[in-house]
Amino acid sequence: MNLTLQIWRQNGPQDAGRTVTYPVSNVSPDMSFLEMIDELNIDLIKKGEEPIAFDHDCREGICGMCSMFINGEAHGPDRGVTTCQLHMRTFKDGDTITVEPWRAKAFPVIKDLMVDRSAFDRVIQAGGYISVNTSGNTLDANAILVPKADADAAFDAATCIGCGACVATCKNASAMLFVSAKVSQLALLPQGKVEAAERVQNMVRQMDLEGFGNCTNTGACEVECPKGISLENIARMNREFLSASLTH
Repeated sequence: MNLTLQIWRQNGPQDAGRTVTYPVSNVSPDMSFLEMIDELNIDLIKKGEEPIAFDHDCREGICGMCSMFINGEAHGPDRGVTTCQLHMRTFKDGDTITVEPWRAKAFPVIKDLMVDRSAFDRVIQAGGYISVNTSGNTLDANAILVPKADADAAFDAATCIGCGACVATCKNASAMLFVSAKVSQLALLPQGKVEAAERVQNMVRQMDLEGFGNCTNTGACEVECPKGISLENIARMNREFLSASLTH
């Protein structure tokens, strides 16, 4: 396959940035999108040019590091996959592909396609955890009965990998899907109910402080989430937040 890549290049947060066009040839349809960029970077290095900076880690669709906006869609035109799982057979010979970083105030560009997503870390630090009793009188987790429906819903929420596709896709750069998944993951389980009120209030407060926008229920976040996190989590978080606001 022969393709034309239009890739965003930006030297740092203060740089204006620009789109640079790169022709690539002999691309195997079986390559992943990241492997294709690897090959392009090898060619750039051989020419003495600066390689394209992009985030990547596991390349197994687990870590969420490989965050790119491809042809106007988070993680590309396929559904239920991260960029590392996107294969070049999704495109056609001769296609022009536009590649950009996440666009959000809370995700400043570090370089090229890399953005700073530490805002998510700070939201988690604000309340995405449970306190553990280490007094010696702890209760065996296997002895705590959890309704299967609650356990399944908690597991579904826990599949969020924190890639930020929801933020990049949302017209308001809202982090509601991400935060609600992390709230739901714990709010549905007995271990998380003790601190439920403080958790949701603290996480929502930190989300607002980071500069994320508001949710307007467009639903684009769920559509382009690689793990299919449901909008039901946002409704659950809103209920949790309202309850906490009225009682604490």
